[in-house]
Amino acid sequence: METVVAIPVRDEAKRIGNCLAALSRQSVSAGHVVLLLNNCTDGTADVVESLPKAAHQLHMIERQLEGSSACAGVARGLAMDYAASLVKHGIILTTDADGEVPPDWIELNLQAVEEGADAVCGRAVIDPIEALLIPQHLHDDDAREAAYGQLLDQIRSVILPDPADPWPRHQEDSGASLAITASMFRRIGGLPHLPSGEDRALIESLRMIDARVRHDPQISVVVSGRIEGRAGGGMADTIRRRIIRQDEFVDDRIEPAWLAFRRLLLKGHFGFLRRDSAGLHEFAKLMAVAPALMMDAVAARYFGRGWSRIEKASPLLSPRRVRFADLPRETEIAQGILSLVSNRYTAELAAA
Repeated sequence: METVVAIPVRDEAKRIGNCLAALSRQSVSAGHVVLLLNNCTDGTADVVESLPKAAHQLHMIERQLEGSSACAGVARGLAMDYAASLVKHGIILTTDADGEVPPDWIELNLQAVEEGADAVCGRAVIDPIEALLIPQHLHDDDAREAAYGQLLDQIRSVILPDPADPWPRHQEDSGASLAITASMFRRIGGLPHLPSGEDRALIESLRMIDARVRHDPQISVVVSGRIEGRAGGGMADTIRRRIIRQDEFVDDRIEPAWLAFRRLLLKGHFGFLRRDSAGLHEFAKLMAVAPALMMDAVAARYFGRGWSRIEKASPLLSPRRVRFADLPRETEIAQGILSLVSNRYTAELAAA
């Protein structure tokens, strides 16, 4: 299967060599590697040109982006657009210029696609040496937040199991490790051109059309733990901000445990209505949305798109954030919910 790797680059003269060396050591070689050099002023291009040739074909594109377009999100989108022009029926992968992928990175992504995934998300792991330079309280905060997020996701995997993304899995949608079939990339119109968060926006676009997204726990990429980053709104900004003072809230995709639980139950019932619309008006009343809107959502071609309409319209599902200070209590509640749903699921299997 054809593969092409797309990488946005901004002043990475010190790290691009390691990034490309890691790609040259792949157990399954990429056909092409695309570097989109975004407003580089540190001689990155000279470094790239001085490197020994690898098995893959290297494409280096230099751009001078202006204004709000001079950002990693737009650069990644341009790199992936170019990558899409090189591959017809294969896979487009993307990582970061400060990242080092393991030797089986392409192979594992290919394997997940061959098993049915339309897109594959890997994890971003901070370089262990650079991690030592980050204060321990940040690592502790991250561990607590990640553990709580994993609890919520495990509850989700029990209530609404996803055959395309079975447990175990992770919750990251990171541009440091993303793969998508070329056909699906074209189908959704490419990567949303955003200053930051383009990786999450891509996965959200896929969910709108019920694409099969795998969060493979075996796939990871080592990335920099620096606090002076190249992309606004990225990991470096978060680290630098949290060194000074703990954020009031955790990641905005993480919500209180009971709200997450209610969302899953209501989402499951919405899925049932798409198979049998009896009780639709009662459900619309419960969700405090117009019956006509509920009917349109239930009849939508894609589950993801229909459910998204209900989430945006229903006051029952208005997003709420979790404060760092509340994480211990929310974690305890989530553990109780997981125990409850797991025991019920086990009992239902035994009775079947």
